[in-house]
Amino acid sequence: MTHATLPLLEMKEIAKKFGDFYALKNVSLDIHKGEIHALMGENGAGKSTLMKILAGAYTATSGEIKIDGHPYVISSPKAAIDVGISLIYQEIQLSPNLTVAENIFLGREIKTLFGLNRTQMEDEAQKALDRLGAQFNASQKVSSLTIAEQQQVEIARALHRNTSILVMDEPTAALSTRETERLFDIIKRLRDEGMAIIYISHRMAEIYELADRVSVLRDGLYVGSLQRDELNANALVQMMVGRSLTDLFNKEKVEYGEEVLRIENLADNNKVKSASLTIRAGEIIGLSGLVGSGRSELAHLLFGVSQPTQGKIYLNGQAIKLKSPRDAIDKKIALLPENRKEEGLFLNLNILQNITMATIERDANFMVINQSKAKAAADNAIQGLKMRVPNANVNVSSLSGGNQQKVLLSRWIEIQPKLFILDEPTRGVDVGAKSEIYRMMIEMAKQGVAILMISSELPEIIGMSDRVYVMREGHIVSELQQDITQEKIMAFACGAQ
Repeated sequence: MTHATLPLLEMKEIAKKFGDFYALKNVSLDIHKGEIHALMGENGAGKSTLMKILAGAYTATSGEIKIDGHPYVISSPKAAIDVGISLIYQEIQLSPNLTVAENIFLGREIKTLFGLNRTQMEDEAQKALDRLGAQFNASQKVSSLTIAEQQQVEIARALHRNTSILVMDEPTAALSTRETERLFDIIKRLRDEGMAIIYISHRMAEIYELADRVSVLRDGLYVGSLQRDELNANALVQMMVGRSLTDLFNKEKVEYGEEVLRIENLADNNKVKSASLTIRAGEIIGLSGLVGSGRSELAHLLFGVSQPTQGKIYLNGQAIKLKSPRDAIDKKIALLPENRKEEGLFLNLNILQNITMATIERDANFMVINQSKAKAAADNAIQGLKMRVPNANVNVSSLSGGNQQKVLLSRWIEIQPKLFILDEPTRGVDVGAKSEIYRMMIEMAKQGVAILMISSELPEIIGMSDRVYVMREGHIVSELQQDITQEKIMAFACGAQ
């Protein structure tokens, strides 16, 4: 995509220093009208810091911002809004107890002698909602809306402010596939109307779908940009982490041991109809299939979350019954769940407390937690998985997706599992964190742990698995060992074979 006109936005030589640490070092970026410009990089690369400077939440240590060729000092969020800049954060920034219209007008209410002019506010808010094709109305309470609908309220608020530069930070993180498609339609329409959109995402598929251009930051530095016709996964990964996609998995051959898990015709009379598979010590087995095929439900059966209605589970040759996750943990089975925030982490607790949650009883002395042992475990985990945190007392809710996943992985490593079930282990994490998770999986396989990895990312399945089982409509329909390709996996997953 080429532009003969001047950029709408120019950020020149932007630096940001926190104490002695430079979060950004002379980063330059330009965005044109009618452009979706993706911003990529690992967590900690400086993307959010750069956007917070643009949105007036931070003040740059040095550098210049120009809009339509004119320099501006953006000293506050209000100053950013006044020059047409809106930032939609990953976490929704709305007041749930207020109506949609009240949220859209928050801080800019239309008043009369007798209070708020709700009729005019609702009429104007409704026009912004109609422009987006929203299926709810301006008088509804925000608390009654879905996450996707609340996101539309944020976009409607930006439209009502006459935003010309819209920043969206990981906007699909909490959306379903259908909601994501709807959001993409809105983003493309706004682009076609002339809005400049800066789109932050870790998801390659989204970048291919939306981006006219992609710029990459690494370690606070601008690495480079690619035009739409130059986009490819290998180039982007190389720019983000300094090594190629083929080096990302770095899979090593491991000598397999005895069979650890065998399941025969396992079913739950719901999503799992008939599942049979085996895993040996040191094997990484991929479980692939379309969403809804029963993969996560099978993981729940193997961790005692739900009970089978038929079939057998054998662990190290012995038939077992798992009445609860506690049973599974006692038998050295670990599950990294698909939804880490709802099913895995204690968001109100710190890193140390989360890591030691599964081993409190084991490491307690006369029912008193062994603090020195717990601290050592947490410190080792931070160092071993390269978590970017100052110490183990940091609250888990404040961590990036990649670091949250590493905390959860560390908890299960502490129980020294024989069988480790990983359900979407790299979902919502950056490329650098993915690399660390893959390295951890390989190390555990070397130590004789049997690993079952459920993933929707076919390159991950192919790059990390020794064998692959494919699941369709509750049945394991195929086992692939040689010449594993995306085409073969999808053919079995869709019923084309």
